[in-house]
Amino acid sequence: MASTSAPPSYTDCRRMKSSATTLVDDNQALSGEVKRAVNMMKEIAVDFEKDNRSDEVKELEAGVMELLAASEDCRHLSAATQTIANEYRLGPELTDFKKLLEGEIAKSKAGSSPTSQYHQLLRQFREAVWNVHHAGQPMPGDEQEDIVMTTTQSNILNNKCPLTLKPVTELAEPVRCQDCKHIYEKHAVFQIMKNKVKCPVAGCPKTLQKERVICDSLLLVDIGELREMERETAQPENIEDFTAMGEDD
Repeated sequence: MASTSAPPSYTDCRRMKSSATTLVDDNQALSGEVKRAVNMMKEIAVDFEKDNRSDEVKELEAGVMELLAASEDCRHLSAATQTIANEYRLGPELTDFKKLLEGEIAKSKAGSSPTSQYHQLLRQFREAVWNVHHAGQPMPGDEQEDIVMTTTQSNILNNKCPLTLKPVTELAEPVRCQDCKHIYEKHAVFQIMKNKVKCPVAGCPKTLQKERVICDSLLLVDIGELREMERETAQPENIEDFTAMGEDD
C-alpha cells in the first residue's frame, strides 16, 4: 500500500486537524486510565510485599513498566500528530505521511525530559514497595534528600490560580495550558483571553490560546493526587504530642 497521497484540499486539512485533535484527546484519556491502573497496581504490590510475596511484586512491576512504555508511545504519537496537523501546509509534491509521522515521533522522543511521567510513576511504585520494610531508609543508590524530593513530587506546577489566588484543589473548573502546564480557574482565565495574552504566571513567556487551555484528562487525576498528598502531609499535625508531659500526667 502506498504511503503517499495527493496534496489535500483546504477542507481536507481542516478534517485532518479535527481528526488529530480527536486522536490526541483519546490518547490523553488513555494516559489517565494508565495512571489510575498503575496506582492500583502499586497498592496491590504493597499488599504483596507485606506478605513477602516477592515474585508477585516483580510481576506487577514488569506489568507497570509495560503499561508506562505503552503510555509513553501514545504521548509521542499524540505530540507528533498534533504537530503535523498544526504545521502541515499544502504543497505541489506528494506527501509521505508515514515518513513525516515517524520523523515527528523521533523528534518527540529526542526531546523528552528525563523526569517524564514514566520515570515518576515507576519510581513511585518502587518507593512504595521499598517503604513497606524499609520506611525512612534511602533506596539503594539514593541519598536521603532524593527520596524526600520524590515523595513530595507533583505534576502540578502552580498550587494556586494566578488570577483568583484560590488553591487549585478548590477550583470549580480547573483548566491547564497545554504549552506551559500552568493551571487556572476557567472563567477567570477565559475573561482575559479575548485576545492572545501572555500567561499570567510571573516569568512565564508562553502565550495563552483558548483551544490550548483545557481540562485535559490527566488534570483532575493530578489534582486528586495533590489533595491526597496534602492530606498525608497534614496528618502528623493532628497527632497530639505526649512526649512533653510529665510522668504524673
